[in-house]
Amino acid sequence: MPQLTALDAQFLHFETATNIANIAGLAILDGDLNRADLQALLERRLPYVPALRRKLAHVPLGLDHPYWEQEDDLDLDYHVREIGLPPPGDDRQLADQVSRLHARRLDRRRPLWEIYLIHGLSGGRMGLYTKIHHAAVDGIGGADVLAALLDLGPVPAPTPAVAPERDSPPPGSAEMILRGLARLAGNPAQAVRFAARAMPHLDEIPVVSSLPGSRLMSGLARKIAGSGQAPELPALPAPKTPFSGPVSEHRRFAFVSLPLEEIKQVRKAFGVTVNDVVMAVCAGALRRWLAAHGGIPRQPLVAGVPFSLREPGEGGNQVTFMTAPLAVHLDDPVARLRQVRLAMQRIKDRFSLAPARWLRELSESMPAALMGLASRSAFGLVGQTVPPINVAISNVPGPQFPLYVCGARLLTHYPVSVITDVSGGVNITAFSYDGSLDIGVITDREMVPDAWELADDLRAALDELLNAERNLPQ
Repeated sequence: MPQLTALDAQFLHFETATNIANIAGLAILDGDLNRADLQALLERRLPYVPALRRKLAHVPLGLDHPYWEQEDDLDLDYHVREIGLPPPGDDRQLADQVSRLHARRLDRRRPLWEIYLIHGLSGGRMGLYTKIHHAAVDGIGGADVLAALLDLGPVPAPTPAVAPERDSPPPGSAEMILRGLARLAGNPAQAVRFAARAMPHLDEIPVVSSLPGSRLMSGLARKIAGSGQAPELPALPAPKTPFSGPVSEHRRFAFVSLPLEEIKQVRKAFGVTVNDVVMAVCAGALRRWLAAHGGIPRQPLVAGVPFSLREPGEGGNQVTFMTAPLAVHLDDPVARLRQVRLAMQRIKDRFSLAPARWLRELSESMPAALMGLASRSAFGLVGQTVPPINVAISNVPGPQFPLYVCGARLLTHYPVSVITDVSGGVNITAFSYDGSLDIGVITDREMVPDAWELADDLRAALDELLNAERNLPQ
């Protein structure tokens, strides 16, 4: 009888015609894939992937968060679709098709996922676009779902001998209402507890951290709680950029693959982490794009960076959001990398002492019956007045060996993520796989009409760092 957490439900509630909560991946396969074969594979594997076999069961009057209900009669003809690209079937045509698919909301009457086989790619390749609602999984969970459908070799693994576990059915309407009323009665106390727990973390919470006195109160609360040695976080007002503010209902998508060996070469030369290099590459690319579109701000951009809170066996969304300065105002690529390193190290040190659970706890403190209106109103207000974030950046580690889908080798896998009024009109998400860093760039079509320009800037930004590494004194 699984129920959506308050944070899971937030991803349902903030969704509008323009704020779409789909997370997805575009896999490029070597060879063509038969739809019937893929459906047969899913028929065997889906019983073992809970996130793909569940649909929403809503509570009457919206008094509580929805439950998940197991769908025993899954319509794979609906969920697994196929389309073809006209000749020549190049990468830009593929990205344009993914842009259109990604902007479409999922049908909430069904399990919240769809898969598209995209035929007609050049070079004998095929696209496999998979999207799932953020209410069902977070980024790490989405990678786990994908992994359940992949194989280590061309021959699919046999179905496990152990029968899959079944979800118990959700409670009846009367019990749902009683549980919802009980939760409603407990919300004031939960809100008080959240306020007390949030005090040491006020400087981590976007918008709140910019209020007068919030940083002082946060530091005092940490001292009282005995965590006064936790590193202070810098004040991060987000500068105005061409991709700040409310997003439209249209998307643009582009992708690029960077050799992981080149990323590691920069990492080793400058004594940083792979994630530091990824963040610095994003900073360099955004600097290039801004230079060509309205000018570079005199202060750092503010990047929203997700951190996983996932414990073994946990499902749903187990994630929080931290903000980090992105030194696009610095001309020297090595100086940008050093600044990224300092910022990310400060966040990691702070997080290791006091994990930032404010996002989950804030969601839990809100009455379920009011959450939808509150979420949409807050998104609209913040997005139009003081967006706290310029860009969302994420780096998800993946397997460093080849994988297969129905015998077809997975060549690359590009994430396709979320943009919102609050997070801005650009999201850059990287996934490392089999010696490559596969990066998906999703943008708002009105703000950044050509996402490929930004994808090309990522390659150029890495070249800048490689050139700087070659010029180091021996």
